[in-house]
Amino acid sequence: MTSPSPAASDGTGQLLVEVADAIATVTFSNPGKRNALTGEMRADLPGVLDALQADPDVRVVVLTGAGDKAFVSGADISEFGDLRTSPAARAEYDRAQAVINRSWSGLGKPVIAMIRGFCLGAGLLIALQADIRIAADDSQFAIPAARLGLGFGLAGVTALTNLVGPAGTAEILLSARRFPAAEALRMGLVNRVVAAPDLRDETMTLARAVAQNAPLTLAACKAAIRETGRSPEQRDTARVEAMIEACFRSDDYREGQRAFAEKRPPAFTGH
Repeated sequence: MTSPSPAASDGTGQLLVEVADAIATVTFSNPGKRNALTGEMRADLPGVLDALQADPDVRVVVLTGAGDKAFVSGADISEFGDLRTSPAARAEYDRAQAVINRSWSGLGKPVIAMIRGFCLGAGLLIALQADIRIAADDSQFAIPAARLGLGFGLAGVTALTNLVGPAGTAEILLSARRFPAAEALRMGLVNRVVAAPDLRDETMTLARAVAQNAPLTLAACKAAIRETGRSPEQRDTARVEAMIEACFRSDDYREGQRAFAEKRPPAFTGH
């Protein structure tokens, strides 16, 4: 892997970015607290995501946690007293979260979550931002909001419901219990479960396969999938149709046909 990209580094050592072979790996690194999401991480995340979207050398983003104990074990609860208690502090927290959400929405490149160990609370919400989730068989999932007495936002409930349905969401939120990777797979929360020693190889093999595909097609597919999660009257069909048309007008469309005729792998440029 290369050294962290200067455009996407945060300077705190808690949010690490490496780019190699068109794949950006974003690592949440707070191992002393099982990669709990800190205020510093949250503050730096929009800049990282925006930089990855703008980087033409990045075609796929992989999210992971440092070490083998956790993906992200949730928000850093020790910060709640200052950041999520008074109305003014909660309003500021919500404003910062809105900025993060806009950056996730602006990331049109495929995102894969590589999950090992604890994937809890805010960590599970981060995993939900991925298009594909691959979990090690030793992973554990939960949203413990009901055990902490905090309010769980509508955006998170919506994302979870779109993925596992109302009944699955109700069980996750109302029970606040932890459940294993095998159950997450049955719910549809993750795409696949693999043996822990194979997690990185499986994830990176998939990431490389995705990175070899036509970038404009990937972006159009991701945009269309996102729109299916909205109600019909809110869907931006014109934008998706424009992205599809751009695929047909692209050099990559012609390259795909040439490569098929010549029985060789295509060399897509994103143009």
